[in-house]
Amino acid sequence: MPSHHMSGSPQTEDEVRVNLAAAYRLAALAGWDDTIYTHLSASVPGQPGLYFINAFGLCFEEVTASNLVKVNLHGVVVDGSDSQVNPTGFTVHAAVHAARPDIECVIHLHAPWGVALSMLPQGLMPTSQWAMRLYGRLGRHRYEGLALGEYEQQRLVNSLGSLDGLILDNHGSLTVGRTVAEAYMLMHILERAAKAQLRAMAATGGSLRAVPDALALKTYQQWIGDGKELDGDAEWPALLRRLDRLSPGYRN
Repeated sequence: MPSHHMSGSPQTEDEVRVNLAAAYRLAALAGWDDTIYTHLSASVPGQPGLYFINAFGLCFEEVTASNLVKVNLHGVVVDGSDSQVNPTGFTVHAAVHAARPDIECVIHLHAPWGVALSMLPQGLMPTSQWAMRLYGRLGRHRYEGLALGEYEQQRLVNSLGSLDGLILDNHGSLTVGRTVAEAYMLMHILERAAKAQLRAMAATGGSLRAVPDALALKTYQQWIGDGKELDGDAEWPALLRRLDRLSPGYRN
């Protein structure tokens, strides 16, 4: 049994804080950050409608368990701190959390390969095992500019449906998870799949060997198995050990 809580097990607020801070630090180590922009959010256990997010103005490598900020669905700080958050940055997260009470964590990034993938008409193709984990599990959301109003929020939620993530056209990527670890691993898999596909397209002028749809679906089903073990359950303890070596202080 992994050392962090499996899906469905009760978690404490401190455990969620540590896991979310870890996800920020891991994203920084992976080069997924965009100075002070983009966000990872997690629902506060036992407090429906409240979420943790980073304080606005911090780099991802500065995020710690204690400097995460608690906000409501409107991006209003509710923890009594004088921390600043980016309410417009939280609009994507608020919409997804409200529509998907089954998920704990929403990750929205402008990660390099995800942004490049978002420019491709064909999106992610079943050309690697990574991509097959996401076969049929990624929606697409049309670019509508910087401002995200309530009408676009609804369209974004409709694009996501019950899927694992979105390619935000000409913008970036989004993954969701029933745990912070699951959302993080799905983003890791998406970035790896995008990088492999785009590098192969650059090498061949765009011609790729993709597997048939039936085989891609079979691989996806083999990957998720009976659904009892989530992506991240096995990997998260090792990733936390990596952070303890390379980016200590996130637990503070």
